[in-house]
Amino acid sequence: MSLEMLLESNLEKFGEYPMLFFRNQQFTNIETREIANQFAGGLRNRGIKKGDRVMVILPNCPEVVFSYQGINRAGAIIVPVMFTLHPKEIHYIIANSGVKAIITSSPIIGKVRAALKDIQNPPLLITVDHQDEKSDALSFYELLATEYQEDINPSINPSENDTAVILYTSGTTGSPKGVELTHKNLSSNAENSAKHNESERGTTLGVLPLAHVYGLTVTNICMLLGGSIVIFPNFDVKEIFAAIEKYKVKSFSAVPTMIHAMLSYPDSDQYDTSSLENVSSGSAPLPVVLLNAFQEKFKAKILEGYGLSEAAPIVTAHNKNIEIKPGSVGVPIPGVEIRIVDETGHELPVGEVGELIVRGDNVTPGYFNNPVETRKILKDSWLYTGDMAKVDEEGYLYIVDRKKDLIIRGGFNLYPRDVEEVLNRHSAVLEVSVVGIPDERMGEEMVACVVKKPDDEVTEQELILYCQEHLAKNKTPRHVMFMDFLPRNGVGKILKTHLRQKVREVISPLDQN
Repeated sequence: MSLEMLLESNLEKFGEYPMLFFRNQQFTNIETREIANQFAGGLRNRGIKKGDRVMVILPNCPEVVFSYQGINRAGAIIVPVMFTLHPKEIHYIIANSGVKAIITSSPIIGKVRAALKDIQNPPLLITVDHQDEKSDALSFYELLATEYQEDINPSINPSENDTAVILYTSGTTGSPKGVELTHKNLSSNAENSAKHNESERGTTLGVLPLAHVYGLTVTNICMLLGGSIVIFPNFDVKEIFAAIEKYKVKSFSAVPTMIHAMLSYPDSDQYDTSSLENVSSGSAPLPVVLLNAFQEKFKAKILEGYGLSEAAPIVTAHNKNIEIKPGSVGVPIPGVEIRIVDETGHELPVGEVGELIVRGDNVTPGYFNNPVETRKILKDSWLYTGDMAKVDEEGYLYIVDRKKDLIIRGGFNLYPRDVEEVLNRHSAVLEVSVVGIPDERMGEEMVACVVKKPDDEVTEQELILYCQEHLAKNKTPRHVMFMDFLPRNGVGKILKTHLRQKVREVISPLDQN
């Protein structure tokens, strides 16, 4: 099913209802379709053709949903971009994708203009809030009013195998790659995720970035189920609790940093959160101690899952009707197969660690204009994820670490997450991330980057000894580096490449022998 048909099916099945809530505004599903159709007409009249790429670089707001639907209805391809990126990163995406239009807002347009420097044939600029002071930007809503065409030409309607979205990876290990996702990739993943979770119609929270594949999936599932979304422009923990109480929210999707913020919020008891049944967590590993504490405090389940952009994105998840195994990311959703393989591609027995590979209708056809990198990840219809994992006897998946994050110390494979789980249990540790750095004698050495809880005076040696109480000495960090915060991307994932660089700047002068 193509993505614009998700909204058409929603209208046929559920009739008109309020679908999007944002601050003091609300938009029904019919209003959403009308604006999307008008925007599609405006794009076509401005020269946007089938297959053209259109960038959407906005904080969460209803216009993101309108834009996505309008772009696809014009036969074009969505290029979602985090507005928090540096202009140089945005410049790379603009140049690589060859976007013909950019939809943004006035607070961000200065960054976009900086990113357009040296771009030949600059794209059309469209702002969603008000007419920009410079004449080179069009108003989103004036475009609707002046360029409205009611009927969409069937010849430009996308098929399920057409590319719907090009989603650029974070680029933390090199230049960002544009993950092509078809309409079928995204719609099938939304359908199978809803089926797996036995999701019910209701109101959820749009706290994840809509410019990220998880936020896009939340929107697609909402349309499938006849649900509504309370859209947040940023994560405000007080507003999250207020919305749970007001809308009687049963479930929503989040990332570990958000779960941590909710657990730590001192005034949470002032809100009625009794409606909350579960929170789906993904994007980054969730410390077991955090999972248990949240479930105990709010009497709501944490349903940890696993996905990646190249799988559109959900691969495995817990659901409310199966046993929750802390440390696991659940079982495969319907329509998705997984295997654990060695370096030669042979499947490994239960319990053994190897690379996770994935197959299903959700798997990307490849990277945009990048056949070399595509061949690295797609082999015989299987997606090689680069994640080291294992499965148990009941088919539950455990992500051990990213393949590139594996630390080889003295010939032994060390997995940072083992150490992170131990340190997260220490009373003085607020957050931790473990990385490896080059070492002449051992090949690599392990360094724990720790954010201490306020006013705690724990020392490096204390934390190293604590690790050695729970792990073999050769599996514990050689150094602990205290930091004020851990660098993260827009969805809360720790940027380990940045950490490695920082650690090497500080640790390398020290005697490691």
